[in-house]
Amino acid sequence: MQSLFLTLPILLLSLTRLSAQSPPKQADWQSLFNGKNLNGWETYLDRPYSKSEPGQQAAPLGLNNDPNHVFSVVTVDGQPALRISGETFGGINTLADFENYHLRLEFKWGQQQWPPKLGQPRDSGLLYHSVGKHGTPMLWMESFEFQIQEGDCGDYWGVMDVAADIPARKNDKGKYVYQPGSPLITFQDKTPNGRSCLKSPDAEKPSGQWNTVDLYCVGDTCLHVMNGKVNMVLLNTRHLVNGQMQPLTRGKIQIQSEGAEVYYRNILVRSIKQLPAGLFQ
Repeated sequence: MQSLFLTLPILLLSLTRLSAQSPPKQADWQSLFNGKNLNGWETYLDRPYSKSEPGQQAAPLGLNNDPNHVFSVVTVDGQPALRISGETFGGINTLADFENYHLRLEFKWGQQQWPPKLGQPRDSGLLYHSVGKHGTPMLWMESFEFQIQEGDCGDYWGVMDVAADIPARKNDKGKYVYQPGSPLITFQDKTPNGRSCLKSPDAEKPSGQWNTVDLYCVGDTCLHVMNGKVNMVLLNTRHLVNGQMQPLTRGKIQIQSEGAEVYYRNILVRSIKQLPAGLFQ
């Protein structure tokens, strides 16, 4: 356990010592969204919500079955964007797996909201290192979540049997909040600490404006960055396999449909070998 407490200071020291990197060249980036169609992606949708029969046992819509066009390509502010209506819970994910990468995308909220989340903060989510099957007890593939929700962008959630260590402290409400320099806390579902940690600081722009999300993953370390500000660090990313913890450092990228209209654009990824200097300065 002592080695875990040493990990973050060493990480921060290495970041400050790295020489400043030049801005990434356009050729470094791979576009994951061609602005015309959903090539390179697949969709998975749960059963449509029914107010009259909220406990209905109808089968999920499933893989690449989207009769109401929950996922579509539209033009917003003069540029192509991926529209997620939010009408049915589910997600859209890359066909390819990624490891040691920098993902960048932009998003902004739309106006529509759908039951059962009417009147609640608009919600979506970026799920990474996604592995396994769709249709889990939590609906989405096993993964780590970079929360995208009004007021909560950057929060961490663990989907299914994943675990990560985060420097965190408890706030006055008894909830864990990311704080550099704090002791490392292990977050995992069905444990006393739970599977979520709140971000800090809140760097989201007002609803209706475009936000820039950067996700850096190198080895078993992942950084959540909102509009240029680091607000979450995950260390020792891993998952439970046949009763044993194993590293989880690669997988697909999922974006959630969760009751609210949201637009994503300029979805780019590039390979990296180290974390960039200056993020914590």
